[in-house]
Amino acid sequence: MSDCCNSKKENKEAVTTSCCPSDDKAKFDWILWVSTSLVLALFIASFFLTSSSDNSTNLSLDLPWLSTMSETAVEMIHAMWWGVLFGIVAVGWLNRIPREVVISALGPGHTKRGIFRATLAGLLLDLCNHGILMVAMKLYERGASLGQVMAFLIASPWNSFTLTLILIGLIGLPWTLAFILFSMVIAWISGMIFDRLEVKGTLPMNPYKEDLPEDFHLGSTLKELTKNGDYSPKATLNMLWDGVKGARMVIRWIMFGIVLVALIRAFVPMDIFANWFGASISGLFLTLLAATIIEVCSEGSTPIAADLVNRAGAPGNGFTFLMAGAATDYTEVMVIKDTMKSWKVALFLPLITVPQVLFIGWVMNIMA
Repeated sequence: MSDCCNSKKENKEAVTTSCCPSDDKAKFDWILWVSTSLVLALFIASFFLTSSSDNSTNLSLDLPWLSTMSETAVEMIHAMWWGVLFGIVAVGWLNRIPREVVISALGPGHTKRGIFRATLAGLLLDLCNHGILMVAMKLYERGASLGQVMAFLIASPWNSFTLTLILIGLIGLPWTLAFILFSMVIAWISGMIFDRLEVKGTLPMNPYKEDLPEDFHLGSTLKELTKNGDYSPKATLNMLWDGVKGARMVIRWIMFGIVLVALIRAFVPMDIFANWFGASISGLFLTLLAATIIEVCSEGSTPIAADLVNRAGAPGNGFTFLMAGAATDYTEVMVIKDTMKSWKVALFLPLITVPQVLFIGWVMNIMA
């Protein structure tokens, strides 16, 4: 297995990852700590802004914007914490899994089979989009091709087992199945496009790519890892700590996202959008705009998408809100940029996926 830290010394342009310590340890992460402090302050403020049963002065009446921001912070923390926690565990666990195992499980990169396996893995993994983002970036660092990472990421945001059951109850089985099918199609096509662009050199190759040895066997390797694994409390704590360090980049943008959403909800009237989301071309593009502006986790996007299907009579808009919300999500764009050290890769995510989402959304609205 190659040493990414040594390769970094040999090549100054190599990508820095969580496995290699930063050369600038003294640099203060303003985005992470300021955003986290604000979110923590808003969360604590929620205990003082709840409605009181007496006639005493209530700050929520005097400062409605603060009440809205506090409620938003609490809502998003409650929706995200489990996905972030699972993502931290997954990142720490993947740090201990040899790259050969990850690549063998996903299948070879730059192949249809590899893209399909990555799409299926994203479809089946029951995680919110923020937890999925952590896992996807770690898969990239373990050697998955760019197309596999993007297929996994695009197929995942709302396609968890839990949210699928919720969506069936909200919009019915036929539309839910249509949403799942078309999201898989978009993920697979996008993964193929990203792989081709990577092979042609339009997008940078994954520097962590590693070919499997000819005598490698996944089954025997997994048995050996299971048998020789260290399951002591100390090893478990070390794994979790590695997960926290590896997920720090994602947590930074999650905290920043919560602050931004709180500001939007506090100062931008959300009911403005309610009358504009009809099953029309303009409604479709306004949905895209709203999905781009409003940072909503997968748990929050599902009921909003259901409202677009049921109240606005626009299933294509609901599909667009679910898919474009992930494709244009600035958290994902910034994390991809930071992990892959490429603005081009980050911006190609919406460039490749959004046209497909809009086309399928338009077709769905016609079919409704």
